Amino acid sequence: MAPTPDLRAGGAPAPAVLDNAVWAALDGPHAHLAERVGRAARYLPGTYDFAALADPAAADVPEILDLVARSRPGPFLNRTVDMGTYLGIRNEGRLIALAGERLRLPGRTEISAVRTDPGHRGRGLATRLVRAVAAGIRDRGDTPFLHAAADNRRAIRLYESIGFTFRRRSRIVQVRTPGTPGAGRALCVVRGSARRSPTRPAAPDGRR
Repeated sequence: MAPTPDLRAGGAPAPAVLDNAVWAALDGPHAHLAERVGRAARYLPGTYDFAALADPAAADVPEILDLVARSRPGPFLNRTVDMGTYLGIRNEGRLIALAGERLRLPGRTEISAVRTDPGHRGRGLATRLVRAVAAGIRDRGDTPFLHAAADNRRAIRLYESIGFTFRRRSRIVQVRTPGTPGAGRALCVVRGSARRSPTRPAAPDGRR
């Protein structure tokens, strides 16, 4: 998903770099976090369980991992915090909500790990954090974008209410090396999709 471009301010539709966001990050701003073999690359172990093809047809970490386990977001490992800025909200000293940056492409940064403890949902905490992370991204001249599972309607409604719009679908494939036990760690490989959808208008109140 990507924010609706403000054409009155000279905005333009999102570029093709978003068609293969993981590769664009590993080949660009996150190159220092990458392992590369030819035209394939992956994040260093412990950073992020994602890899991509060039042309596909810290102290709070334990608490963050605990919140991840309670709220069941996407992949989050011990070094995922190295990928960008993460903001959180605490209640009586306990971390109850989180959002941060993951993929960083030339001119684009992904908002990710948007999660709220199940006992504290419905208070607008995720909205506050997404807005704050997006503001930090824009302050350094980048455009925020994000991914959401197709069946996560709650998250999609939240992002659309803030002003994000659907751009395209991508397919994520989990792979293991031959001989890896079924319980072993899987690596996710992002493949582009030819399926596209028109950009939808922003929320009626025009918020970003």
